[in-house]
Amino acid sequence: MTDLEFLDTAERLLSRIEASCDRINDESDADVDNQRVGGMITLSFSNRSQIIVNLQKPLHEVWLAAKSGGYHYKFKDGQWQDTKGEGEFFENLSRFASAQSGETLNF
Repeated sequence: MTDLEFLDTAERLLSRIEASCDRINDESDADVDNQRVGGMITLSFSNRSQIIVNLQKPLHEVWLAAKSGGYHYKFKDGQWQDTKGEGEFFENLSRFASAQSGETLNF
């Protein structure tokens, strides 16, 4: 993957996170605040916990930090996969956000 391909693919991931937050806030009582600064999105929940997603451009990875730990993802076979084989990015984000918010959230 070239640098440009990584940036295009990663931008789609970040845009999907933002759109998912808007949808979740519109369709449920959940209050997921998202703030984006460059290649980083911070999701904040009503209990003041956070999930941070940021791009690691030199490594062509996306990193996710949640209460459960830190995770690294690479784009492989059309999906962002955990580098340690622990699942797909959006499935994990949904699980981590649900645990932190106390509500079922689907990204």
